[in-house]
Amino acid sequence: MTDPAAERLLDVYRRAIRIHTADETLRGLLTSGELAIAYYSPRGQEVVAAAGLSPLRRADYLVTTYRGIHDQIAKGIPLEPLFAELFGRSGGTCKGKGGPMHVTHPDSGVMVTTGVVGSGLPIAVGLALSSQVVGDGRVTVATFGDGASNIGAFHESLNMASLWKLPVVFLCQNNHYAESTRYADGTTAVHVADRAAAYGMVGETVDGNDAEALVAAADRAVDRARDGGGPTLLEAETYRFMGHYFGDAGAYMDAAEYAAAQAADPVPKLRTRLIELGVAESDVVAVEQDAAAVVAAAVTFAQESPPAPLDELRRDIYLEEAPA
Repeated sequence: MTDPAAERLLDVYRRAIRIHTADETLRGLLTSGELAIAYYSPRGQEVVAAAGLSPLRRADYLVTTYRGIHDQIAKGIPLEPLFAELFGRSGGTCKGKGGPMHVTHPDSGVMVTTGVVGSGLPIAVGLALSSQVVGDGRVTVATFGDGASNIGAFHESLNMASLWKLPVVFLCQNNHYAESTRYADGTTAVHVADRAAAYGMVGETVDGNDAEALVAAADRAVDRARDGGGPTLLEAETYRFMGHYFGDAGAYMDAAEYAAAQAADPVPKLRTRLIELGVAESDVVAVEQDAAAVVAAAVTFAQESPPAPLDELRRDIYLEEAPA
């Protein structure tokens, strides 16, 4: 395969199918009772993360949310410590103390996973400001849902980032539901990206399930940030196939809308597109088999990793403990 565009899309598919396989596996473990955690499935949003974060370098920063396992995997966290963290084991990214809503892995640039809606945006602004001050060339991406665009921190962050022309991309993964509230029931703007104009920054809305379109838009946003052109509000329209959290039946979702979204599942859609571009099906199958093997190894590693010892419970909380 020599077509650079096809090679780029195959890499996006490699990330997407790894996310998909990891999510399917975790939901199976939750269903069987082998794992008990708060879990927010990214099913339906695999391509948004895989394509939207594809322009980033390993040293670039990512700030994501509790529905962030797709972002974490796309940014490059190794699955073994990631799964161990979800299992609450000592081999995890945070020694099992962060859990699914607080995954951090600076080696791969995943700086913060936050469980508070909208709170990651000002953190991303701070990271981008530090990069601007020291001149390290890093770009920061903050990912968030459409519901977070109605939080005060969203507006404060966009205003400051634009004022100082910070190297940050605000990637809104608009899955059209803020928990159980439909987008139109909570937001008057037709598109989240329309709000960029109020802050004098570039705003762009793209089909987040179209890998090629999102790769192109993400490239533009990241290049702009890295070249000193300031921030971008990039809205990737998508749809989640599961309830807000694992166990939420999603009865509030329109049945016809839901069926249409599933019929346009972005993962098989991307697979078909790769074949159309001339990628050998054997290469695609090899990527899928690799994802299955990596995820299986991660589960084994997590299950075999010991729980954190009791003396870990108070570590990393205080700089120095005072005697009682």
